[in-house]
Amino acid sequence: MNLTQKIKAASELHQVLSDMHQPEWQATLRTAELENKWFSQEYIRAALEGIRLFLEEEQIRQWLSQYTNYSIPVKNPQKVGVIMAGNIPLVGFQDFWHVLMSGHILLAKMSSQDTVLLKKIAQILCDIEPEFQKQIHFVDLLKEADAYIATGSNNSARYFEYYFAKKPHIIRKNRASLGILKGDESESELKTLSRDVFMYFGMGCRNISKLYLPEGYNLEILQRAFQQWDCLVNHNKYGNNYDYNKSILLMNQEPFFDTGFLILQENARLVSPVAMMYYEFYKNQEDLYNKIQLHQDQTQLLTSAQGWFPGSIPFGQSQKPKLWDYADGIDTFKFLLEL
Repeated sequence: MNLTQKIKAASELHQVLSDMHQPEWQATLRTAELENKWFSQEYIRAALEGIRLFLEEEQIRQWLSQYTNYSIPVKNPQKVGVIMAGNIPLVGFQDFWHVLMSGHILLAKMSSQDTVLLKKIAQILCDIEPEFQKQIHFVDLLKEADAYIATGSNNSARYFEYYFAKKPHIIRKNRASLGILKGDESESELKTLSRDVFMYFGMGCRNISKLYLPEGYNLEILQRAFQQWDCLVNHNKYGNNYDYNKSILLMNQEPFFDTGFLILQENARLVSPVAMMYYEFYKNQEDLYNKIQLHQDQTQLLTSAQGWFPGSIPFGQSQKPKLWDYADGIDTFKFLLEL
């Protein structure tokens, strides 16, 4: 299958995903939500909308323009084993699409938390272009793979590194996304930031799990701006996490700021638990840069109002990655093209 056929199939899939109100899709969304209570139908639709952006012809061509020195698809397809995470809906789609566009053969090991949605998209894609059936394989074991892409925790990463050491691989570990405030942000800007914090219940690596605040910052400003998300505490699983984390802090007599739906705690760590947000004060710009630099290797992305901080993206964009926004800063497509 040539590149033109793949792009044409992407455009048709883009069109199919524009209507999530068909009875067949409604049943799929309900099944996915039953499988994983964190996958609310609202967030599944948000994830599908993000995938639609990946499939826009203009974005695909802009992405591919960075790889004009390579043969696409590859002339010697390899079997690429992809171990997918399941923390947010369809988080594995980007790897799925990169492997297909490269021309390699995908061996996808799904997370037990997300087995429904990607298989549905694969089915639709194969209906549009049957040639994709030769490339897409959902498997339980990955022993036959020639290369690996694996996403997991720091603990699972050590396991992956050991077992995949002799084959080309990309192993992704825990990373945090950080928000940076100057202190003069408008309420509108902070409401936009709140989407980066609360989308998908804050469980994605692109969700903001920690804020850097100027010394003396009034946390009540954040409470007011984030208030629109107070309904999350009514979600059974999120609410249980909120209650549990609050009880632990109270029992240990640790200080925290309670918004009633999100616990804010001053903490040097980067990755906060569900229903919590860590923050850290900085004294001046030099102190801020030093703190950010210290955690560079553990950071997925930085965000600030209108992207004022160097290397950051604007508030509200963390859950809208482009095809070239590679996890952990590793060019996955280049890795695939060079196998």
